Amino acid sequence: MRNKSVLISGASVTGLALAYWLQRAGFRPTVVERAPGLRKGGQALDIRGAALDVVKRMELLDEIRAATTNMRGMSFVDGRGEELSRTTEATLTGGLIDNDDVEIMRDDLTTLLFEAGRTGTEYLFGDVITSLTQDDTAVDVTFRDGPPRRFDLVIGSDGLHSGVRRLAFGPEREFVHFLGSYLAVFSVENFLGLDHWQMYHSAGDALVGVYSARQNTEARAMLVFRSAELDFNHRDHDRQKNILAERFADIGWETPRLLARMREAPDFYFDSMSQARLGRWSNGRVALVGDAGYCASPQSGQGTSLALVGAYVLAGELANSRGDHRAAFTHYERAMRAYVRKNQQLAQNRADGRTVPPSTLAEAADAISLPDYPPHN
Repeated sequence: MRNKSVLISGASVTGLALAYWLQRAGFRPTVVERAPGLRKGGQALDIRGAALDVVKRMELLDEIRAATTNMRGMSFVDGRGEELSRTTEATLTGGLIDNDDVEIMRDDLTTLLFEAGRTGTEYLFGDVITSLTQDDTAVDVTFRDGPPRRFDLVIGSDGLHSGVRRLAFGPEREFVHFLGSYLAVFSVENFLGLDHWQMYHSAGDALVGVYSARQNTEARAMLVFRSAELDFNHRDHDRQKNILAERFADIGWETPRLLARMREAPDFYFDSMSQARLGRWSNGRVALVGDAGYCASPQSGQGTSLALVGAYVLAGELANSRGDHRAAFTHYERAMRAYVRKNQQLAQNRADGRTVPPSTLAEAADAISLPDYPPHN
């Protein structure tokens, strides 16, 4: 086995799943994560189609199903809180309720993935990559805080605003494509007493929602709005909160209370609905996986599935090629490209205002045949 030391940037769903599969295949993964530990909070995530097969092969499907959100439905209300409609057939975050798909809170999923792969994986929390210099045999990596190190391979699983992609491929503006809207998610107390339920208020191009989480012990607030592209630093949370406060200032229902809670939320998240589109996902000994290479945006409903499948295929191709990164990266792209394209098109259709029927989503979720890789075949 060649190229056994692999640095993974980002303890995301993607990075944690990749570390699991790599250490199972005999590699030595190291995960570096900017946050001091696993990130808390986050929205409800969906696992569908081929990704369900991936977590089944990880022997995590039963634990993931035990931690599902178990949503019963959703309702829409007017500005005074009077109910306008309700359904027990689907939710905005999870799609159809009565099917095999799994919806789980982000931090519940990352905890399960971390525990599954922590043996045999080194974690460097509270640090970040600052430079990459590769030669014919390895990659020299410098960190903000830790000493320089040398790795056989480096994988960017560090999201839409990937630092690895910037260092190895070029500026973000060349690869990230805005889809016309923004999303914010943060934790709040379940002050509406929601019982595995979602509640939304729509006002023009803005949507405000609250849904229960963790067996109704807490809730998540969700703010979505359409806009021309805005200029802000993706790490400047104060600026982002001011944008939301201004945009949602005149919207009724529980919006003023949510905006007040937003100011102190410890897990505040805000970003554009955007896609990452690259002509290639590798450059020498550096490769990208998940949102860093092919973010489809939350509008696809397939980001988590793309992450899980991408991690499985990338690790599997490295194992199959006995660490020959050139062959592995080529086969990884060949296996994933059509699947990624189909799922990114889902988000583009929604961004353009086109309806995406459940059958189309199901077709995209299964648009890849998972290979069997050693030692898992």
